[in-house]
Amino acid sequence: MDADTTLVVGMVLAVLAIPAMVSAFSENRAPRAAAVVVIVAGGLMVYAIQKKEGGYRLSDLPNIVYHVIGDLI
Repeated sequence: MDADTTLVVGMVLAVLAIPAMVSAFSENRAPRAAAVVVIVAGGLMVYAIQKKEGGYRLSDLPNIVYHVIGDLI
């Protein structure tokens, strides 16, 4: 898996963890599963940033997401 795909998977996991955290907090439960997903997502994003020379710029992220989606389709 290349760095771009790893970064996008990490970002998608991070976004999906938000509703799980809100749900857990609203029901007065510990957000264990959401916390694990956030840790995995953060690890994937850090790995992708370290793997790509020069890292990423914030302005490049939309193009990277479109490129990865295009590769999947």
